[in-house]
Amino acid sequence: MTIEKYYLINQHMMYMFGFHDRNGKVCTLVRQLDCAFIVDRSPMEILDDSLRCIGFNLKGAMDTSKIIMGNNMMCPVMINHIHSICVFPDKSHKHEDTIWFNPYHILRTQSLKRKTHIEFRNRRTLIIDSKLFSFNHKWKAAEQLSKITIENANNPISFIIEPPRKVRKRRSKIRK
Repeated sequence: MTIEKYYLINQHMMYMFGFHDRNGKVCTLVRQLDCAFIVDRSPMEILDDSLRCIGFNLKGAMDTSKIIMGNNMMCPVMINHIHSICVFPDKSHKHEDTIWFNPYHILRTQSLKRKTHIEFRNRRTLIIDSKLFSFNHKWKAAEQLSKITIENANNPISFIIEPPRKVRKRRSKIRK
């Protein structure tokens, strides 16, 4: 398996997750449609790098997601609305073993002994330690965020906000 220094999320990414290498450094295993490789950066750094290359940052993307989707702790993140790339975590992004999924590549999910069996478009499968209902809810939220963001980008709504009128205060002159 090859080791890359940097990686920017693209349309081919199916999922990625962090792990510790033999030196204790957090690295990321990235699974794309046709290959898998290791990146010498944490998943959060990869997300931030992917957003920064188009002029955004991870904190802003997470804040925007919370505004659009409601104040949910595990909101999906829109990486690139032009290429319709959105990712969502299987658990809180603060956990080191969080798996980040691209909802576009998920074909179907099934319950398997209180775990979730995920089948991707290229017929690869993955079993994660999450209940089916919980995973499907996050999957649908990511699809909704993607649709809403793309719709807002294609058909923006403009509001004209009038500035508040200044109230002139009269100075009273005190004569003695």
